[in-house]
Amino acid sequence: MSLAAKVVKGATLKNPRPRKAVLTLTPSAVQRLRTLTEGPEPKMVRVGIRTKGCSGQQYQLDYTTKREKFDEEVKQDGVTVLVDNKALLSVLGSEMDYVEDKLSAQFVFNNPNVKESCGCGQSFMT
Repeated sequence: MSLAAKVVKGATLKNPRPRKAVLTLTPSAVQRLRTLTEGPEPKMVRVGIRTKGCSGQQYQLDYTTKREKFDEEVKQDGVTVLVDNKALLSVLGSEMDYVEDKLSAQFVFNNPNVKESCGCGQSFMT
């Protein structure tokens, strides 16, 4: 037994499911990213994942001037952040924050997908 299917060009769903945000930015992250990317030549920050550290993966932030073919673009409050397509599943639903204290200033990712992280907090496993 087979079922017939029909493809309708330009059809829209009546009740589309809400799409989970790839990455959300806190106000302090937006402010810091705006400071880092302003200038005569427009820049963006690309968030990626690389294999490194005790637990296996580590975030990698790079400056870029162009979007790659499969990058996911996150625009929030006038700031654009690109998420590398290879990091998409690991980063999905995360919150990017910028935290300053007496000893450090860094971006911190609150990631619901992390199953394990090392003691220093620099690497993780999903």
